[in-house]
Amino acid sequence: MFRRSLNCAVLPVVAALTVMYGGSPAQAEEIPKAPGHRLVTHYDGAPAAAAPLPGEAPPQHPFLAPNGRSGMHSDAAGSATSPWSGPLGKNPKVTSEKIAALGGECATATFDSAGRLVTVCGTFSGFKVKLLEPRTLATLAEHQLPQRSSTVEAITSLDFAKIFKDTSGGAYFYLDDQDRAVLADSRQHILRLAHSQNPDGSWKFTVDDDWDLTGQVPHDCVTWTNLWPSGTCDPVTSVMPDWNGRIWWVTRQGRVGTVDPATGRIRSVQLRGEEIQNSFSVAEDGVSIVSDHALYSFRAGADGTPEIQWRQTYDRGTAAKPGSVNQGSGTTPDLFGQGYVAITDNADDRMNVLVYKRGADVPADRRLVCKVPVFGSGASTTDNSLITWGNSIVVENNYGYENPTTLLLGKSVVGGVARIDVRADGSGCDTVWESAIRAPSVVPKLSTANGLLYFYEKEPNVWGIDAWYLTAVDFRTGERRWRQLTGTGPLYDNNWAPITLGPDGTAYVGVFNGIVAVRDT
Repeated sequence: MFRRSLNCAVLPVVAALTVMYGGSPAQAEEIPKAPGHRLVTHYDGAPAAAAPLPGEAPPQHPFLAPNGRSGMHSDAAGSATSPWSGPLGKNPKVTSEKIAALGGECATATFDSAGRLVTVCGTFSGFKVKLLEPRTLATLAEHQLPQRSSTVEAITSLDFAKIFKDTSGGAYFYLDDQDRAVLADSRQHILRLAHSQNPDGSWKFTVDDDWDLTGQVPHDCVTWTNLWPSGTCDPVTSVMPDWNGRIWWVTRQGRVGTVDPATGRIRSVQLRGEEIQNSFSVAEDGVSIVSDHALYSFRAGADGTPEIQWRQTYDRGTAAKPGSVNQGSGTTPDLFGQGYVAITDNADDRMNVLVYKRGADVPADRRLVCKVPVFGSGASTTDNSLITWGNSIVVENNYGYENPTTLLLGKSVVGGVARIDVRADGSGCDTVWESAIRAPSVVPKLSTANGLLYFYEKEPNVWGIDAWYLTAVDFRTGERRWRQLTGTGPLYDNNWAPITLGPDGTAYVGVFNGIVAVRDT
């Protein structure tokens, strides 16, 4: 899952960073590096040779942009794989774009049919949907979204943790089969935004559709004109289409709903007492959603009302861990292999990777395929999507990461990455390799075109230098092949944003102050 990447900044921290590292708030420029970038290694390893992976990509969703460029997790199945090659480590060049003085992180990145980036960037004044030129990262067009209630609450209460635990407001969006961004804003409206070029060559966003969910979603939220609401506010977390074109949506307080784009009809149900903080995945056989209590498979009834096909509880532990947004799974369900779905649990001692059979007719006592503990005792959690390809699963450890202040002054996390394979006969799972890579909070990606996994790495530094690296790992062996320094200081912290691989071989990372691009030269 991506959980907090579009957060505006912790105001005092960002204000201090702007002063420390220079730069005018009004200028578009490279993200400034903190002192110490000349004292750390800029490149380790050696260029890799592309070694494409055998296997088939997840089915192409009929209402999404092609696999690899439709959303945070690359496709409808949530595989976090890309059909394109990322950089191979051949004299990599790093560029960046500072989006705003306060915050500015551009997390989810998608690509229109011409390769332009469509992204949502979080700033202190609110989220912005932006169209970026892929090579220069210049802004071609932008659309302002309303400010989230968590930002207002953070300012008025001086409790900035509220921002970092908010996954709503447009963070999870997707690009549809007509290059339109579909998202839920902080007003509990679902928007469908198109972009087009004006006669003078400039670009613009237009709102093609606007569906108001407030008839079914409580919306008495904190705003600058409503500082002390007396009712309930239930932010919309994520949206995705099903195989019939209905737009599904989920809320933090467990509401699951649909919108019929043809009629505008809205239907919903509520999972009472449960939270949904992650995104979800879809296949022809249903919609897979994980709450902080259970994994669900849904389908739509005749009138569009969500209906539960099956429900599977998991070990949610006794408390949220450092590195988790709530007391539950931190993953978006991954649909893969021969009808499998994978998540992680929140077991107290060691988190487990769980693989289930998806079929609605599978007996409850035969649904679990395997339960594999990962990482160290008392120090394991993830709040990011798994990677799945074939029968393989890759999971990273986010234990200890909370926000950009967590890793200041050379600190890091315990880290760890593991690959687990489901056996060919479906009788269980085996751990193939484990790695000590420390990727504090990134949503990693796998290039099936070259066989490399991409992480965003930070190691401890005795001199207090916060050095961030794009790191390439061999999918087959778990060996680090190379890593390239992107920048130093908390402005280069990715703060839960994903890595995104572009059609031209560039790797993009949303970072605290904007977006970074790494490409071979």
